Amino acid sequence: MAIELPIKLPFNLRLALRTKLILGTVIASVSGVLLSLLFLSEPVQEQGTQWGALALVLLATISLSWAMSYFVTRKLATSLMALEVGLLNFKDNDFSVSIPVSGDEQLSALATLFNESAASLRQERQYIYQRELLLDKVIQSSPNVMLLLDDDQRVIYANDAARHLFNQGVRIEGLNLTTLLESVSDELARALQNPKGGLFSLAGCDEGEDETWHLSRGQFLLNGQYHHLLLLKQMTHELNRQEVAVWKKVIRIISHELNNSVAPIASMVNSGRMITRELNDPKLKMIFDTIEDRTNHLSQFIFNYARFAKLPMPKKSVVDWHKLTEQLGQHYAFKLVGKLPESQGSLDLIQMEQVLLNLLKNAHESGSASEGITLSVEASTLVDGTSGISIEINDEGAGMSPDVLKQALLPFYSTKQSGTGLGLPLCREIIEAHDGRISLHNRDDVGLCVRVWLPQ
Repeated sequence: MAIELPIKLPFNLRLALRTKLILGTVIASVSGVLLSLLFLSEPVQEQGTQWGALALVLLATISLSWAMSYFVTRKLATSLMALEVGLLNFKDNDFSVSIPVSGDEQLSALATLFNESAASLRQERQYIYQRELLLDKVIQSSPNVMLLLDDDQRVIYANDAARHLFNQGVRIEGLNLTTLLESVSDELARALQNPKGGLFSLAGCDEGEDETWHLSRGQFLLNGQYHHLLLLKQMTHELNRQEVAVWKKVIRIISHELNNSVAPIASMVNSGRMITRELNDPKLKMIFDTIEDRTNHLSQFIFNYARFAKLPMPKKSVVDWHKLTEQLGQHYAFKLVGKLPESQGSLDLIQMEQVLLNLLKNAHESGSASEGITLSVEASTLVDGTSGISIEINDEGAGMSPDVLKQALLPFYSTKQSGTGLGLPLCREIIEAHDGRISLHNRDDVGLCVRVWLPQ
């Protein structure tokens, strides 16, 4: 098997292309002169007197051919040098250079092609750069937690949500995952140490409801090294919405079936009264009254549940906070804390009045004295810069146990003997339909605090 070895010339024999062309032209010219003298003249050995003339002819030929070659190839040398410099810039990822278009047609075409390639590469790099900026903006703005780790569990990339979850907003690139897990809850640490993804729960803040998270893992090969991608998505809100949607569907089906039965019963009671009117039997009247009373109660019961299941989308209008608080005070007593916002809100007045009346009603039923119930409405700005209105209702009642707090916003859950369990869930539906949020917290001293945040 033949092996070809590369042949390396000594440094002094490595000649530039232009030098080779000039030397080739000179050698060709001298060879032509010598051949002409050889075939057209007598032998030089017999013409000793012509050695001087021959030397002059050769010198003139060499000088003239060198000068002509140097003059003719000057454009070629300049173009090749410019092309070499441009390609070196390409090698350094610098596409801003362009070379002058000059020389003959072929050199001009080569320079034009180089410049077009440079422009195309500049445009492509700018497009890639803009896409990277857009992708980074999307990732950084995502509420999902994203972590990219290498094989040594070092953080290569993390978005803003990950920095806030693990290190209070401080950069975590370069840190080891084990170090980060030392400052998080045990539930989160166990979930991230599990090699498999899935759903897990974290305890809510301030005795609130538990938070449900979904962990997904991915692995890919980049630059010869495996990278591991961790995605954490909070599923609490989505699961709650799906749960409420299922409950609404069940309520609509039950309401429809019950209404189909209640309406004929009410009609038959009225018909029975008319038929037996002449009998004037007290027991029969008591039977009809009982049936009518329970039928009306069942109809009202169905209506309350159907109202939750068929909550319309909010029709927002301008709301005057001073006028709204005055209307609330006509139904339930409370103490207004702080100044009301000067700017008017944009809400569904009927739905929001229903929410606040329900919350004030719960505060009065908590065992708190009227003078211990306070209401505050003030402008508020979230961490991400979103402006809105913060409404807070405090009472001095018994508060809620941790178990009740976790389930207080779920449909059909009630601690009252005659409660329907739809008051707070209805408030939650209305507030979330306004893109807001509601939270319940036990106060440090006594009573319950209900916070409502609504975007402007």
